[in-house]
Amino acid sequence: MPQLNGTTPSLSSIDSADYDPVDHLNAIFSHPSALSSIAKTSRALNQYQDDLEKDIAELVRQQSISDAESVKSIWIAKNDLAELFPKVEDVRARAMQTEETITDMTADIKRLDNTKRNLTLSMTALKRLQMLTTAYEQLRGQSTSRQYKECAQLLQAVIQLMAHFKSYRSIDQIATLSRNVSDLQRELLEQVCGDFEVTFAKSEVPQRRGMLAEACLVMDALGDNARSRLVTWYCNTQLREYRQVFRGNEEAGSLDNISRRYAWFKRMLKTYDDEHAVMFPANWRMNEMLANAFCEGTREDFKGILSRSVRRAEGQSLDVELLLSCLQETLDFEHGLERRFSNASRASIDTLSSDSERAPVFSQAISEAFEPYLSVWVEAQDKELSTMIPRYRQQPPKPPDEEFSAQMVVPSSIELFNFYRRTLAQCAKLSTGPRLVELSKVFANYLDQYAQQVLLFYVSERPSGQTPSKIPQLEDTILVLNTADYCFNTCTQLEEKIKSRIDEGFKASIDLQSQADAFMGIASATVRALIRRVEVDVEPTWREMRNTGWGKIESVGDQSSWAVEMVKVIKRKAAEILGVLHKQQYARAFCDNLVDSVANNFVVNIFQCRPISEVGAEQMLLDSYALKKGCEQLLAINAPPNTASPAGYIKRVNQAMSRIDPVLKTLQIRPSPPEALVQAYLIHIADKSDTNFRKILDLKGLRKPDQSHLTELFQAHRASPRNEKLPQSSALLAPLAAPGIGSAGGAGPTIASSIGSLPSAAVTLSTSNLPARFDPSTFGNAIMNAARDGVDRFGTPNMGGSTPSASTPSGAMSPPVQQLQQQPRASFEVPTSVATGTGNLNENLRNIGKFFKRDIGGFGRFGSGSKPADEGT
Repeated sequence: MPQLNGTTPSLSSIDSADYDPVDHLNAIFSHPSALSSIAKTSRALNQYQDDLEKDIAELVRQQSISDAESVKSIWIAKNDLAELFPKVEDVRARAMQTEETITDMTADIKRLDNTKRNLTLSMTALKRLQMLTTAYEQLRGQSTSRQYKECAQLLQAVIQLMAHFKSYRSIDQIATLSRNVSDLQRELLEQVCGDFEVTFAKSEVPQRRGMLAEACLVMDALGDNARSRLVTWYCNTQLREYRQVFRGNEEAGSLDNISRRYAWFKRMLKTYDDEHAVMFPANWRMNEMLANAFCEGTREDFKGILSRSVRRAEGQSLDVELLLSCLQETLDFEHGLERRFSNASRASIDTLSSDSERAPVFSQAISEAFEPYLSVWVEAQDKELSTMIPRYRQQPPKPPDEEFSAQMVVPSSIELFNFYRRTLAQCAKLSTGPRLVELSKVFANYLDQYAQQVLLFYVSERPSGQTPSKIPQLEDTILVLNTADYCFNTCTQLEEKIKSRIDEGFKASIDLQSQADAFMGIASATVRALIRRVEVDVEPTWREMRNTGWGKIESVGDQSSWAVEMVKVIKRKAAEILGVLHKQQYARAFCDNLVDSVANNFVVNIFQCRPISEVGAEQMLLDSYALKKGCEQLLAINAPPNTASPAGYIKRVNQAMSRIDPVLKTLQIRPSPPEALVQAYLIHIADKSDTNFRKILDLKGLRKPDQSHLTELFQAHRASPRNEKLPQSSALLAPLAAPGIGSAGGAGPTIASSIGSLPSAAVTLSTSNLPARFDPSTFGNAIMNAARDGVDRFGTPNMGGSTPSASTPSGAMSPPVQQLQQQPRASFEVPTSVATGTGNLNENLRNIGKFFKRDIGGFGRFGSGSKPADEGT
């Protein structure tokens, strides 16, 4: 567009769809002085309009010319197609004409090919018919003269040739010939069977052995049915005398004469090998068929005999000795057959027939008849075991004439498992099915009884009559621990052995894991018994601690005398006990639980030492440090000098003894200024409990009026935002009941009744509860009560809700042993009735064992003397 008033408008703006001429004009005449160019602008617009009209006219003309050319091209294409269609039809007609011409030319050739093929088939059929007719006539003649070897060859040829004429049986001559061949086959079958019957009836086998051997070739050619008929006849003929003798005579057929049956058949096999084996082809395996027939008949005989014996017994059990003797003879006989025929069958292992005609398996071929009656044998083993357990209970843990060693186990355990091994081996020969499952249940029952009535009895002897029981000797306790460990490992091996012998479908029924767990529960109880020995010896030092005036101490000195003496006693007893613990995992379990016992007893006794001054708390903290250092040396106490305990054990000791620090560090703070004591409580005890806070105040000996202001201040501080995440009650102080006001020494029963996680042994030994001297008659009952009563006490390994020791990297803790604490003294009284639910006892032992096995698993593999996992750290 030409320039308008010195301004060239944008063509894109004029060509756009939203073009506005008013805005454009306002842009051109934006100033009054521009009005002088109106005429010039008008001319420019007219000129631009004329140019657009010319462009439009030219485009219309060009489009018209293009449309005419397109119409012309379409008309030309239609004319070309009209010419193409007739040409295509002409080509198609010529192709059909050519095909007809070629067909006429090759028709004669096809007729000649069909004629040649039919002529060839006719000549082949005629030739085969001639061969068939000739072979048939020869076969008839030779069958009459009993030339069986030639007959067998001809018979095979005749049968093969007849197969080609199955489709021609509509022809009369072929149908007649087919009937003649079938009749001749039947005649040959009857003739050969007759020859065998006559020969065996007249005992002319040696003279006619060759003819009969050739006759067997004819039976092979006649097919499987003919061969099966001869095999069945031979087996029945040879076993006819056996059936007459042993079925017709009740005395000869009884179980007492079972050896005569097998002796008779062995003679029969010898006769077969010497006289009859050459008559029958080797692939018939006639001796195996004869053995199978004998086994089947004998098995049915035994089923009837055993059934009649049970009916005659009128509910009484069979003679176990006779039953086992017969079964053993039967098994030996079956094994003999297996050896004989498996060796014979391996000779043809590479042949095609050996793959599909494998030798029969004679395992349980006859002994299957005894299977339903083997429960009598299992019951006999049950009765024998029931007499062994009481006898074991009466025996001392160690024979008097043997010297004690740290690896020794109770001899009766070895005897019991040797009996199990012999019985299992015998049962696996007799049955690998339901009877073996029954036997495994018997094993499990008496393993439970051995754990409860023998091993637990050794460490929980009770008074009887006027004879007080004695505390078990250390040697006896170690023997029981070693035996429990041995039984645990052997139970697992026994289960694997049974599963390897039993049938696949019964493997899921075999489970001795609960019995293994029960033995581990016994091991846990014995470890706790060892800890109890130490607790009894250190009780005087705890009494000295409680009798110390902790509120009157004016300065912190060296370690208290009671702490020094306690470390000496603990080391002396630990050295004695660890010297006879030969497995490192149990030594570690003993040390871990002994440390727990010391820490827990320390906490319990703190609350019986009221009042405690700040200086007294500091002295206690120093004493706890001395105890911790002494406990760190326990695991290496019998090692060469300068041998350090494992790092994992040191960490375990630090965690156990650290439960003492929060209480003592809080008690070190003076009540004035009060904010300091409150802040110390919130930092160390770290809970929001008013009750627990008052326990600390009572422990410091503050009067009730003085406690009110401190309590109000505590309530104000705990409400601050920085303390809002504190727990409602400390896990350490919540289980502890504060001593009653004005009761200086009555804390023992109160604390004992409220402790859930802390051991009750130390509370039991408080001033108010401890007897004048240790009563050994209560010791065994304590362990029994723990096993019988305490499943719900074994549910958690936490001590007072503090950080569980099981979470330590070393995995070093044994909560069941740790929690297998003695009951308060009242529960130690000897019950009037020893009868306790054995089911509950057994279940409790299993639960204890599961915990104990889990938690000492990190110390080394069960049953091995390997070092614990953290030994080298």
